[in-house]
Amino acid sequence: MKLKDRVAIITGGGTGIGKGIARCFAREGARLMLAQRRLEVAERTAAELGGRALSCDVSSRSQVERLFGETLRHYGQIDILVNNAAVTGLPALTPFLECSEEAWDNILDVNLKGTFLCSQLAARHMASRGKGVIINISSVGAYAAQSWAAAYCASKGGMEGLTKAMALELSSHGIRVVGIAPGDIVVEKNQELGQELEDLGVDRTYVRKTPLARRGLPEEIGGAAAFLASDDASFVHGATLIVDGGFLSY
Repeated sequence: MKLKDRVAIITGGGTGIGKGIARCFAREGARLMLAQRRLEVAERTAAELGGRALSCDVSSRSQVERLFGETLRHYGQIDILVNNAAVTGLPALTPFLECSEEAWDNILDVNLKGTFLCSQLAARHMASRGKGVIINISSVGAYAAQSWAAAYCASKGGMEGLTKAMALELSSHGIRVVGIAPGDIVVEKNQELGQELEDLGVDRTYVRKTPLARRGLPEEIGGAAAFLASDDASFVHGATLIVDGGFLSY
């Protein structure tokens, strides 16, 4: 098993892509701490996979500190951090001319500031051990703009820059930093998203056809994350793996 006995924190690990990553990590022998705002959701997934769960709003430093403190108290180490928690789907969509400061702040606070807070605490611990892997889950929205998604695209574009900047600074501490940019992945929140967007009047020209002619599955992001977290990816650093079924090929 590629991740045997390695301790992984997965933010947003109870649902969607995070749950797919958690499942793949568990199959590879990792010990899991799943962080989610809705504790009951994370607890169900943790019980299924034999891991632990904790309620956490990643935009709050105090809650992030509690997450890392509890993980260290229980497991004694942190080997992998997956920054997956995000405001996405319909809650992340608003027309640019109508986007409130509150909506903008909420999306950037969770998606980008949350990544910074979790990564900084993880990196401080990993640096003390001289090893570790941080995986940032961004989006094809960092590369291809989407209607009604200025804040979301900005947050994911910021994650791309943060991944590279962290990689430059943390390599001397033995920490690898990588990213994954998922395409259209079927999760609980977006099974009917296409129709919902059309009903709202969103310009659908950005909804391009995926060359593989299907939507991706959370476990397909999980498999990519398990590879990047493992020693098989020991020379992959500062790069983002695009897992989109060819969406960005157009």
